[in-house]
Formats: sequence, structure tokens, C-alpha cells
Amino acid sequence: MTRATPPRQTAVVPSGARITLAMLCFVYVLNFLDRQLISILAKPIQDGLKISDGQLGLLTGFYFALFYCFIAIPIGWLADRTSRVRVLAVACALWSGATAACGMVGNYGQLVVARMMVGVGEAGGVPPSYAIISDSFPRERRTTAMAIFNLGPPIGSALGIAFGASLASAFSWRIPFYVIGVIGVVAAVAVHLIVREPKRGQMDTAVRSTGADTATGLVATITQFFGNPLMLMASLASGAGNFITYGLLNFTTLFLMREKGMHLADVAIWYALVVGIGMSAGIYASGRIVDRFAARSKAAYATVPAISLVLALPFFLAFVWAPTWQLSLLFLLVPMFLNSFFLSATVTFVQSEAPAERRVISGALLLLVMNFIGLGLGPTYVGMASDHFRPVYGPHALRAAYYALAPMYLIAAVLFLILARLIRRDQRLQEGAL
Repeated sequence: MTRATPPRQTAVVPSGARITLAMLCFVYVLNFLDRQLISILAKPIQDGLKISDGQLGLLTGFYFALFYCFIAIPIGWLADRTSRVRVLAVACALWSGATAACGMVGNYGQLVVARMMVGVGEAGGVPPSYAIISDSFPRERRTTAMAIFNLGPPIGSALGIAFGASLASAFSWRIPFYVIGVIGVVAAVAVHLIVREPKRGQMDTAVRSTGADTATGLVATITQFFGNPLMLMASLASGAGNFITYGLLNFTTLFLMREKGMHLADVAIWYALVVGIGMSAGIYASGRIVDRFAARSKAAYATVPAISLVLALPFFLAFVWAPTWQLSLLFLLVPMFLNSFFLSATVTFVQSEAPAERRVISGALLLLVMNFIGLGLGPTYVGMASDHFRPVYGPHALRAAYYALAPMYLIAAVLFLILARLIRRDQRLQEGAL
């Protein structure tokens, strides 16, 4: 006797959800714009403060991630028990004020402190947003909604490149920090006034945990997350993907100016277009593709990112090799499109697997691993590799460091394939238990 298939219901998006998504995306744009400003303005900052590639890598990578990743855990735990919207608004105000402070520094040590404060603020930005979106959109629309939210990084990067580089070229590298900091404080007030706090779990068709879980302690919650092989592997695989993303992005402007001969005014136009078009199209397309294939098999949350990374590798190598900046940017379009396919897929998978009352902390734990490996170690690795290669390769040391980054594409792809295998095994176990 065959089991009847229940009729497919149309996913209904609640009133106000799209306004909430638009506001959260705007805040994420500011989040990433603030985060990337130092990388975008790396050349004039290096000239002004006399810092090396290795120091720049630590500044944009390890020092920032140290606070950004670990502070996110207690903040996520707090947001799961209080108002996620209020936590987001306060965090936005904090990181925006710290961004303005970056423009006031007089030496490297002061810039490190200011960047750490930006990291503290931004730790309260993304995890609450993930949970708000998950409770505002049904599962069938969730990856697409996450993809729209994750347009924040490419839009923020593109605006940072165009806006920041233009202001720095016309005035000083300090001016963009002041202007964007003020805009962020205004946005924090708007979040508090506009975004509504959705009911936890309201868009889930089934409750996978009891009310007792709301009282789960922080240590127990962390243990449960990392004790789940699916969550652990999703975090490690996305961390490897982010290693590539930040290792590339945090030095691209410097690479194009130093190795390819671009000027800041050219960067403000052409590199901004590559980032804005390539990354935005890739993140949105990944959401639609994963939503389509994940309806057939949850393994698509892992197989799609694995395929995208393998396809991106030869174009990344061509970008590094290209003799002119025009050709280099043309090759860069493809990695910009494909590199971030993993982001919306992994976030949606973790948010869908986590109980509704632990979504913020689950998102924070995912970001802990993903960003400590990617944001913390990626730029640090590339910067230190460039310093290491300098005695042999001289002005082309950064090119050698980028070649040393290439194997991470294959490592990340393998980790995502392992995740796909774990997802299929978990599905078989669940089907066998029915």
C-alpha cells in the first residue's frame, strides 16, 4: 500500500516580511562596508601609517576576527532570550561609532584597537538577522530570502570601493570612515523603529524541540551544536570557503594597484563593478539554485557549493596570472560569481536544522567557525605569505601569495562533498526510522 503524497501548499510570506528583509539587508551592507574599508583603502593607509602586508593581514583578519567571532557567542545567546531587533540596533550603533574612530587614529596600535571595537559591534549584527529572517519566511522561500540578505557583502564591498576610493582620492583616506560611521548610527535608529520582532518558530511546520530547550545553558548549547556532525562539517566547510573569500578580497585592491598598475580612481569604477555585479549575481543565483535542488535532496546544500568552487579555481589562477588589470578583472568576474555560492546554502541549512529558540546562537556558532577560519586566518595567511615571499619575488610577492591560496579551493570542495555524504546518510537514517 503506497502512502499518499500530501498536496503541496503555497508558501505565504507574512505582511511586513519584505520590509524587514530590505532593512536587514541595508544594515548588512553597512556592516560589510565598514568591515572592508581598510582593505579597500589599504594602499593609502599603508603609505600613511607605514604598515607591512603582514600587519595589514593581521589587522583585517586575525585581530578583527578574534573579537568578531567570539563575542558573537554570548551576544547570540542573549539575543535568543531577549529582543533580537534591539540587539541588532545597539550593535549597529556600536560598530558605526568604532568605524568613525578608525578615521581618527594616528598609528597602527590605535587602528588595531578601533578595528577590534568594530568587530565587537559587528558580532551582534548577522546572527540576529539570520534568526529574524528564518522566523519571517517559510522554508520554501528561506534560501532565496537568505540570498537577498547576503547581497549585503557584495553591495557593501562595491559601494565601499566606489564611495570610499572616490572620497579618499578626492580628500583623504580618513573621510570615508567618518561619513559611513554617521550613516550607520542613523541606520541603527531606523532598525529600532521599523523592524518588527517576529514570533520564534512561527514559520516552521513542525516543532522539533520542547519548551525546556529555551532554558538550555550556553555551554550545553555549544556542546550540542558541535556534537552534531552535520553542524560541525557545515561550519568547517564554510570556513574553508570563507578562507578563500577573505584571503582574496582583503588584498585585491592592493594587488590590482601594486601588481597590475591600477589607480585608485580606476579601482573606484571598474573593480567596484566587478564586485557589485559578480558577487551579487552569484549570491542571488545560488539562492534560487539551491532552493530548487534542495526541494529534491537536502544534499544540494553541500553539492552546489562544491561544484561552484571547483569551477572557480582555473579562473582565479587566470586572474592572478593576467598581464593587465583589464584582463585580470575580466577573469575575476567568474570567481566573484562562484566563490560565495556556499554562503546562503550553509546558513539556510544550519538555520533550518536548528530549533527555533536556538537559531541566533546556532548562527553565531556557525559564524564563529566560518569567520575565525575564513576572516581570521585567510587574510593573515595571505599577508604573511606575501611577507615571506618578498625576499625572493620582491614586488611580485603578493602574486605568489595568491598562488599559495589556490589549493584551498580544492580543500573546501572536498569538505562540502563530505558534508553532502553526511546529509544523505542522515536522511536515510530518518527515513528508516519512519
